[in-house]
Amino acid sequence: MKPSHILRHTLRHTLVAAALAGGAAHAASLPAPFAAQLNADYPKLETFYQDLHANPELGFNEKQTAAKLAERAKALGFEVTTGVGGTGVVAILRNGPGPTVMLRTEMDALPVLEKTGLPFASKVTTKNAAGDTVPVAHACGHDLHMSAWYGTAKLMAENRKAWSGTLMLVGQPSEEPLTGAAAMLKDGLFTRFPKPDYALSMHDDASMASGTIMWHAGPFRASADTVTITMFGQGGHGAVPHETRDPVVMASRLVLALQTLVSRENNPLDPVVITVGSIQGGTQANIVPDQVKLALTVRTFRPEVRQRVLASIVREAKGEAMAAGAPKEPQVDIKPGTDSVYNDPELMARAVKAVTAAVGPEFVKEMPAKMTSEDFAMYGQQPGVKALLIHVGAVDAARLEAAKKAGQPLPGTHSPQWAPDLKPTLTNTIKAETAILLDLMAPKR
Repeated sequence: MKPSHILRHTLRHTLVAAALAGGAAHAASLPAPFAAQLNADYPKLETFYQDLHANPELGFNEKQTAAKLAERAKALGFEVTTGVGGTGVVAILRNGPGPTVMLRTEMDALPVLEKTGLPFASKVTTKNAAGDTVPVAHACGHDLHMSAWYGTAKLMAENRKAWSGTLMLVGQPSEEPLTGAAAMLKDGLFTRFPKPDYALSMHDDASMASGTIMWHAGPFRASADTVTITMFGQGGHGAVPHETRDPVVMASRLVLALQTLVSRENNPLDPVVITVGSIQGGTQANIVPDQVKLALTVRTFRPEVRQRVLASIVREAKGEAMAAGAPKEPQVDIKPGTDSVYNDPELMARAVKAVTAAVGPEFVKEMPAKMTSEDFAMYGQQPGVKALLIHVGAVDAARLEAAKKAGQPLPGTHSPQWAPDLKPTLTNTIKAETAILLDLMAPKR
């Protein structure tokens, strides 16, 4: 590990340990009126969740979803603007002097056929961008995120004496394709509206018991890039391969060669994932095609590693083509997705302290970084904005324990069977969000 990595690692744990050690005596638990209101509000929140779950929409098509969020925010007294970055929602509640804090939720669903068996399961189908008819489901928990967003907004709006500052609610479109945050920023999210001092988002997770608030300081979610490689050959009859230059073989060797970029060129303490998710080429068994296309996803945490790995992918593709005597160099197209999510360590320490007081230390756990990606990263990259992405466990504790003992993995997010254990997950998500907002916007005394 490089000295800079060790320093960041040490800093992260020092800050969080200090917060946990000294914070318990200073952090106030969620005020009693908030807890009582949350209990009273829960039936309506569950109904809202079921409505969102049954009526999902794909990215940049969240018209009904956005309208539902906008309507509820307006009723709470927020200044609401719709159509930001396509279908995005921005709701502002000004409540005296203090910081501007942004709470973001995603609105889009996935092209997945739901198989949960729930009575309110999605039966929605729609046309995707390619014009194909696809099923749609909230298989990644954005329906839960939106329900918590509204529940937290309601508590904050109805208890304005408990905080001071500007609360900025953002309903973001198209998180799953990693395009919604960029669209909202391009449309003036931080120029047309107050630029936040802090940005917060929550995400459900299948790895811990429902209601467990899961945190990780520093680099947390990986950057994502899509790489498309076309290997060119000389097509011909499959019975006389010596008269061809076979791009299927080139592609096959390239898949194996790419794995050495992880196992032999990269520091194992600096995570990299290269997955070839698609290989397309040829039409039938006795024809050598003249080209094969590979589609890759590449995940990294640090910019310098990202740059090196992408350059090495190009090098390996060209090398395999040269070794095979290909008629021309491969075509390599790199489509950047999103950068790595970075959780500000000092801000995380403060949040952990507030959340621990609100939900209890038994519901607060550190988690490892993940190689999955989130375009929430873009908000924290804006100058002056400190950002936190926090996860919440969403699987019944007994069910999770039984699965671990049996060695059988349970369905997770993006699975057709994904269904969070709703009440404890939704309730503690709202408690965590509210506790962090109240701490950040505590009135000056």
